Amino acid sequence: MIPLLQLHLLVAYPPSAPERDAAGRPKTAIFGNHPRRRISSQSLVRAWCASPVFATTLAGHLSRPVLELVPAIGSRLMAEAVPEPAARAAAAAVAAQFALPAGFQADRALLAPAEQRLALALARRIAAGEAVTAAPGELLRHADDAVDIALFGRALPGLAGFDREAAVQVAHAITTHGSPPEVNGSGDGAPGIDGALYYLYLCIDRGRLISNLAGDEALARAALGTLVLTAATVTAPRDATPSMAGPAPAGYILAESGRGPVRTLAGAFLDPVAGCDLMGRSIAALESHRHRLAAAYGETPETAVMDAHLGRGTLDDIVALATR
Repeated sequence: MIPLLQLHLLVAYPPSAPERDAAGRPKTAIFGNHPRRRISSQSLVRAWCASPVFATTLAGHLSRPVLELVPAIGSRLMAEAVPEPAARAAAAAVAAQFALPAGFQADRALLAPAEQRLALALARRIAAGEAVTAAPGELLRHADDAVDIALFGRALPGLAGFDREAAVQVAHAITTHGSPPEVNGSGDGAPGIDGALYYLYLCIDRGRLISNLAGDEALARAALGTLVLTAATVTAPRDATPSMAGPAPAGYILAESGRGPVRTLAGAFLDPVAGCDLMGRSIAALESHRHRLAAAYGETPETAVMDAHLGRGTLDDIVALATR
């Protein structure tokens, strides 16, 4: 597989607030000396990993937080006729093998399916009366079949060597135009909402992805196809969607496959896009900026475009290039 895949997406949101700060205001950033709306990369990744697309397409290849695994082990042992006190004690003993530093968010400590099976096997031995103390290397793996960990990495403080470097870089999404004043039609003083056009950027290191998946190229291709589909169709954090009906599919996607260089095309929007036809003007600005960079650096990546605004290309074209 060619080493790098870069994705550039334009997504038009209806009046909504895809992500708010602690004070309840839409998140913002300064770019090109102009205020913009912003959606954090962390929120995007959480939304993608929690999406039905991931759950159905990658079933059996997704991680589970240690916090969820422990009660699941206890329930599994009780279903196997282990007395409840012994089952709970065995599950707690397994949890102790993954002791994390105080203050670390334990729901971020992820275990791959293979590691979950090893943890359950250890719990069975403990429940049977064995005095077992497992070293991290007996329960954890450096590479496995967990697609979400392979894509976005994991941190396990205190368990040196078992962190996983992410294969995907995800940038904060920003609006291609300036941030308009907040609009609030309710008259109650609540933070306002508005519609906006966002630029999203992802860079995928295919080599790192395959390495994280222990060399399984077929699973890596499935992961890439699912990531493209999810990024194109799941573009809002889950907590923003019920009250605003805000999810919107990408109206434009540019995929680039090659050996580099790694670079965002956000520079196309240093000067905010203005006027009518924001989507058309943003597409023109992005493509013009890309062509100038390609000429300057001698880039010759293979490309695919899905442009719903002008009726060019399809999502299948993007997936085909991503998984080639």
